[in-house]
Amino acid sequence: MAASIELQDKNIANANTSKYQIQENWQVSTWNHRAWFTSGCATVLISLVKALFLITNNSKLWLDSVFAALIGYITADLCSGIYHWAVDNYGNGKTPIFGSQIEAFQAHHRKPSAISTTRKLAYSLYIEAVIVTIVVTPINLLSHDAVLLVFFGVFACCVMFGQVFHAWAHTPRKKLPSVVAALQDAGIIIGRVQHAAHHQPPYNSNYCIVSGVWNRFLDKAKFFMALEVLFASVLGVRPRSWNVPISDGALVPGMNL
Repeated sequence: MAASIELQDKNIANANTSKYQIQENWQVSTWNHRAWFTSGCATVLISLVKALFLITNNSKLWLDSVFAALIGYITADLCSGIYHWAVDNYGNGKTPIFGSQIEAFQAHHRKPSAISTTRKLAYSLYIEAVIVTIVVTPINLLSHDAVLLVFFGVFACCVMFGQVFHAWAHTPRKKLPSVVAALQDAGIIIGRVQHAAHHQPPYNSNYCIVSGVWNRFLDKAKFFMALEVLFASVLGVRPRSWNVPISDGALVPGMNL
């Protein structure tokens, strides 16, 4: 009997430790995270400043650059949805490169409101910052095309800060700066009402988290469902969305944490 009680206590302690470690992973930003985040921000800034310098010297580029910025913004929303869908449904904490974000997204689905209060900026964004730095830096160094620089500058900025927009979509309106609430109301960044649908059964829609402009089209076209069926039939890999997620508590069947 005593041994049984001791085993139960040990299991509870291990479970609490696991929860604590997950919480700590969400809260801590290391100097490595901060360095990459700074690098990503600098990369975006260089793209936009260089583009602005080139546009200033050729006023004919203004209209094309505005169009390029719009395309970059819309493309970033689409990419955010594809990435969000992928980390929600495939892989686990041991997956190379993306493991920490997969684990964080899975934990987010268990407790959605935690993203607005516990996740630190550099930890949340450093993977995107790494990608932005590696992909966009060569373009900054080699390109003198203002339109191209504007596209990648806006695209990279939206991709990198999409997680911030996501966190704001989970933040009570009264805690948001008025300008952020206004951007949400205008549909420029993802709002609480639209994103809330992502956390409702069957938990397989509204994946885009920059502006959400693609959500209705992708969901109506069953784009992600088609990809899931393709992956399941060709690779034999089932997405987590085919199970029933559980928020604010128990682990989701098939979470593979």
